Amino acid sequence: MMHAPDPTVQPLQFYTTAPYICSYLPKRQARSKVAVPADAISSSTYSQLVDQGFRRSGTFVYKPNCQQCKACTSLRIDVHNFKADRTQRRVWKRLQHLSVQLLPLAWNEEHYLLYRDYQAQRHDLHQDDHEVRAQYAQFLLSSQVDSRLIEFRDPETQALKIVALCDMLDQGLSAVYTFFSPDSTESLGTYAILWQIHLCQSLGLPWLYLGYWIEQSRKMAYKTRFTPYQLLQNGSWSAP
Repeated sequence: MMHAPDPTVQPLQFYTTAPYICSYLPKRQARSKVAVPADAISSSTYSQLVDQGFRRSGTFVYKPNCQQCKACTSLRIDVHNFKADRTQRRVWKRLQHLSVQLLPLAWNEEHYLLYRDYQAQRHDLHQDDHEVRAQYAQFLLSSQVDSRLIEFRDPETQALKIVALCDMLDQGLSAVYTFFSPDSTESLGTYAILWQIHLCQSLGLPWLYLGYWIEQSRKMAYKTRFTPYQLLQNGSWSAP
């Protein structure tokens, strides 16, 4: 028996943006393929899009679509077979005392202040506070899918150490963004990824998606230290 299509379900459409300055490689221009409308992208639909190389920034769902460059490669960690190296094992042991909470997306002034300091010190971004607040709300607190903030604190002092934003997918977790105490030398970013790997394992989910990896970018080199991992190349996921 055939069912009539649901008139409330909007079909997704895709468009290519105009060229803009590449955020990753110097002297390059980039273009993105964007999925619209945003309110038609459910968590299940987004899970499928992530497997096709899409990511999100707020409610903006996109993937690179550059004509002359294929440097951006989606990377995911095989969490069932993950083996921590010696450095990662030390980080895990040293920071396991941190208390962790999974929270819904909501404004938290303490989270915002940590984000502002992280952006200023780690990325040398010094903007008007009003602009940074708007950026934070749009980028981290706007989502049309099942998203969580993961908060890490020192249990003795209650000092906020790390905030990680992740999306819950049908087949895993997508690590959207992580920020932490910018003066710390405790490998807090590494610990946040290790914790999300363990969360995937506890939920029986096979993949942790780390977004795009660019071989020429030193800032992205950390992603390939979590092994084994797969890359999305020519439309298929495979080990490098």
